[in-house]
Amino acid sequence: MADLRSAFLNVYSQLKSELLQDPSFEFTDDSRQWVERMLDYNVPGGKLNRGLSVIDSYRLLKDGKELTQDEIFLTSALGWCIEWLQAYFLVLDDIMDSSHTRRGQPCWFRLPKVGMIAVNDGVILRNHITRILKNHFRGKPYYVDLLDLFNEVEFQTASGQMIDLITTLEGEKDLSKYSLQQHRRIVQYKTAYYSFYLPVACALVMCGENLDNHIDVKNILVDMGIYFQVQDDYLDCFGNPETIGKIGTDIEDFKCSWLVVKALEICNEEQKKVLYENYGKPDPANVAKVKALYNELNLKGVFEDYESKSYERLVTSIEAHPSKPVQAVLKSFLGKIYKRQK
Repeated sequence: MADLRSAFLNVYSQLKSELLQDPSFEFTDDSRQWVERMLDYNVPGGKLNRGLSVIDSYRLLKDGKELTQDEIFLTSALGWCIEWLQAYFLVLDDIMDSSHTRRGQPCWFRLPKVGMIAVNDGVILRNHITRILKNHFRGKPYYVDLLDLFNEVEFQTASGQMIDLITTLEGEKDLSKYSLQQHRRIVQYKTAYYSFYLPVACALVMCGENLDNHIDVKNILVDMGIYFQVQDDYLDCFGNPETIGKIGTDIEDFKCSWLVVKALEICNEEQKKVLYENYGKPDPANVAKVKALYNELNLKGVFEDYESKSYERLVTSIEAHPSKPVQAVLKSFLGKIYKRQK
């Protein structure tokens, strides 16, 4: 795995170098340095799970056979396209949420000379994806399928972000809008498609598969993505900030978090009043009251119960799939996220 990771990082260097020499734009030293610094700060800094899982999934779909150098390069390039997509979303997301830290360092737009230039940097990150696809996949029979896939998933993610933002509109803070169904809709579109479905879809497309024949795989991965986000919501409140690399602000930000939705579902009228009065307020005293209520409602236990039931349900769905290589891909994904701490 360490070898795979270092090979993957080498591909990042090659892709970056190509983008910094892109013949469609005349770079100056300043602009080249800006883009390089922006890429190094935002693209390779995460866990790289999405990107690495393209290579992993492709290898499992090929029955675990040794991949050729070309296959390793191409699956890595697609993996990096997903990491670029993630960077583009996060750079803009942090501005929208007025976040302070990301991956244990200040958000890009918080750096002294960056500010709102970060908006344009986000646009550049998005455009890099199509440059990478053109440079390395234009001659492939599945080139158009890849373009369609990235366009579709980007549209779904941006739409998920929209419903998240309009649900948490300033001045219209209304907890009665929040439900498990609304939470699921936001998560499905905002997170599950690009984080879970996209890496596997890239591997399937590279194997020459028609994605229309794999709707069941998409559904299982979307369910997995929802389970992943529920874990995220849980860790935002109960996780260790040093382990997860960020300080959770879902309560202050009036997020449609699984915890608040569950709390609303199981609390009595008195407790509901506490939530309505304190949720979405930036004052630490209000946040503390919400957290105390979560403890009173034993949301840790409710989450653990949800986690084990989700796991059992996902395993059952996976084992019902007719293809053993596809089962292996799905089990590999589930194994990486079950009971995670970060």
